[in-house]
Amino acid sequence: MEVDAPCFQDTSSDAPPAAAAVADGAHLLGFSDEILLHILSHVPSIDLILNVRRTCRKLAALCLDKSLTHTVLLQKDYEASEDKVKQLVTEIGWEIQQLSMAGCYWLSGSTVEHVARCRGLVKVNLSGCHLTSLRLSKVLSALQRLRSLAIDVSPGFDASQLSGECKATLSRVRELKQTLYTPSYGVVPCCTSLEKLLLYFEILDRTREGAVLSGQLMVGQSNVPRYQHLRVFYARLAPGYINQEVVRLYLAVLSDRTPENLHAFLISVPGSFAESGATKNLLESMARNVALDALQLPKSWLNGSALLQHMKFSSPFYFSFSRCALSGGHLIRRVIDGGRDLRSLAGLNLSGCAHCLAPDSLLRKAEDDIDSGILETLVAACGNLRHLNLSAAHHHSPEGPGRHLCQLLARLCHLRSLSLPVCAVADSAPRADRAPVQPATHAVPRGFGKKVRIGVPSGPDPFSGQAGPLPSSVFWSLLKSVPFLDRLELIGSNFSSAMPRNEPAIRNSLPPCGRAQSVGDSEVAAIGQLAFLRHLTLAQLPSILTGSGLVSIGVQCQQLQSLSLAHLGTMGKVAYTSALADMLKHCKRLKDLRLEQPYFSANAQFFQALSQCSALQRLCLVSRSGTLQPEAVLAFMARCLHVVVCHLFTGESLSTCRSLQQSLLRRGLLED
Repeated sequence: MEVDAPCFQDTSSDAPPAAAAVADGAHLLGFSDEILLHILSHVPSIDLILNVRRTCRKLAALCLDKSLTHTVLLQKDYEASEDKVKQLVTEIGWEIQQLSMAGCYWLSGSTVEHVARCRGLVKVNLSGCHLTSLRLSKVLSALQRLRSLAIDVSPGFDASQLSGECKATLSRVRELKQTLYTPSYGVVPCCTSLEKLLLYFEILDRTREGAVLSGQLMVGQSNVPRYQHLRVFYARLAPGYINQEVVRLYLAVLSDRTPENLHAFLISVPGSFAESGATKNLLESMARNVALDALQLPKSWLNGSALLQHMKFSSPFYFSFSRCALSGGHLIRRVIDGGRDLRSLAGLNLSGCAHCLAPDSLLRKAEDDIDSGILETLVAACGNLRHLNLSAAHHHSPEGPGRHLCQLLARLCHLRSLSLPVCAVADSAPRADRAPVQPATHAVPRGFGKKVRIGVPSGPDPFSGQAGPLPSSVFWSLLKSVPFLDRLELIGSNFSSAMPRNEPAIRNSLPPCGRAQSVGDSEVAAIGQLAFLRHLTLAQLPSILTGSGLVSIGVQCQQLQSLSLAHLGTMGKVAYTSALADMLKHCKRLKDLRLEQPYFSANAQFFQALSQCSALQRLCLVSRSGTLQPEAVLAFMARCLHVVVCHLFTGESLSTCRSLQQSLLRRGLLED
């Protein structure tokens, strides 16, 4: 939020000017303190303390209210310079109890050391900051009240350099998030009171010099982690065998003595992760001794196992059975039946579970229909679900009224995030009575100056307030039932990204599912009714013709912050460029755009439209055989000064890319 300083006409007075003196109505300072505090809570901490606080006495007092100064969030605040951060800490450091500097990679180590002045800190996140063992020791030695810590463990980390005062602080830490870039226990052995441990394994199999790493480097450490008080264990692994070797050593400690209070055990592993003797012992011990609220295991640990039958659950809130061979019958018998109360379940991940909505059968084919009875039982038992993932599998609905997957999911009115395969939202059969899509008021120029109308759903117009005839698709009806959806993913069941994150790359992608052919622009336009949508992913929709639905999303989804589009329309042809440009003109809050489209032309029209996304910070373009116009990129970077990440993977030559890089450096638009 930007505050217009001239509106504060009297900076020496506590009282706001009379209402009669303000031609346009009530003055901002005429609001109650509660309303002003709510408004100020949306102002970045840097602006709040260094700018807004200096406008008048009333705001000077309100900006120092504990509700605003106890929590300072600087993550991804690219306006937070070295001097501003130091000044902020100097002025309110004694008030700060929670501080996040996650991802502030541009801040020097000396600036990070200023965190030591915030002696009242209870929670601090320094992930992505420049931290050595000695610098971490210096900072933590001063934070005696600290109970929650997030750090990176980089090559060269040496726990023996931590001071006694630092280890004393760590012994009181109850929550630890640790990202490992090198094989190490990090600070875990010092955290003897841990209740929550989050581990992110990002270790490369080789060093930059090409040397092969080994997880056995950890074996010689004398201090062994202790988990007596542990309640939550979470591990997320990036691809690579070294990450699996290291996490086994963490799990081996847990298998010796499983914490009695453990209630959440989650491991996210790309690809396969074979069981070992230690992991089998751990799972058997968990089945005997603990009652879990959250569970996520590698697919190989669940496939063909009776583990779920023996696990005990107490008011579960999250289950993930991603990519395992769990059938619908097993899901009903082992998870829903057995006297378990699943009204507390908030999240369910069945991504890649091809058989989870079908009867027990090893002969099921991708084109076979799901069992609507199994889905209905699931929906009835988990009526309070807020997050559901059914992607990466074929879920085809049978014929019959009320049996379609979208119609059954519409009962989950509390959903906030939803991920579905494209084929799941297709009407079960072509319908002659389907209402035609009404033309929109947005015209997109195409060809030789001609204009075509862009279709949008003919539901309530957010600007006119008048309602028109409603589309009859089951997907439209589903979205109408979940108006507060915050995140939506509509991904082709056979889609695989050319540059996946935390997943092994797959070179041979499969063609789109046949039912996905009936999902096109009108279904995409239906997404426009989600007024609170902030994150949207659309991938492998072969029947996108003009991209008209994208315009509807841009106009109506004004809260959209991240957008990912991949493989829309037929391969080898990009027909939605004009509609995308028209959409981007309306995306004033868009911060992150990822576009993966072969043969995409990143020309002046595209970058000019993208320049109107004033909040954009990250751009990633992946286009095999695609092209770009260097001058358009330079003009875009010159206009969008908030962009900090610009990844362009196209079919241009290496010399063109190097020339563009040098031009950006010369103009000061790129950091060396």
